[in-house]
Amino acid sequence: MLSAADVSALWLTVRLAGTATACLMLLGMPLGWWLARTSSRWKPAIETLVALPLVLPPTVLGFYLLMLLGPQGPVGSVWRALGGAPLVFSFSGLVLGSIVYSLPFVVQPLQNAFQAVDAGLLEAAAALRAGPLDRFGAIVLPLARPGLLTAVTLGFAHVVGEFGVVLMIGGDIPGRTRVASIAIFDHVDALAYARAYRLSAVLVIFSVAALLAVYSRRPVDRPRWAR
Repeated sequence: MLSAADVSALWLTVRLAGTATACLMLLGMPLGWWLARTSSRWKPAIETLVALPLVLPPTVLGFYLLMLLGPQGPVGSVWRALGGAPLVFSFSGLVLGSIVYSLPFVVQPLQNAFQAVDAGLLEAAAALRAGPLDRFGAIVLPLARPGLLTAVTLGFAHVVGEFGVVLMIGGDIPGRTRVASIAIFDHVDALAYARAYRLSAVLVIFSVAALLAVYSRRPVDRPRWAR
């Protein structure tokens, strides 16, 4: 059985992943649509920035976010001047860090899904005087539905598995910033392997379920003789 502290860490992880994923979808959908349709010369630079967390070590990204969001940082100092609570070592800071770290896992599936939408359908709808929002809601979203579900699943799962970034900007505060991955590290550090095994098993089961959900949506290419 999981202890009360481990259940609290899991609940905080679910809260963080849900909040960050909702914000990522709100940010990722317009960004993914722009990247899928634009011919701007800035597109390679924006794609590079979006994909940077894929190759940048989490501790490096977490360090720069700590400097950015800290009380003396450019964002943290302005936020405090406006009367906001400190961003580092807080749930809000974890959400911001999770958005940055998991951005490519949401934007790239959305961009690929939007690129697969037939431009001819949009042109035909425009010829029938359908507005941009109508075209997006009636044509793009239904056709891009598998990509949307993949983006939500990967974004949520990636936030659940974060460690380096959340440790750098959130620390290890029980009930506030101690998520499941950090709780597992604490158990191993304390040689409480049984507790680490149980909590790790929960994350393994979740990870397998998330990957199955993603891969099961992909169409299966049958050989010609079976068609």
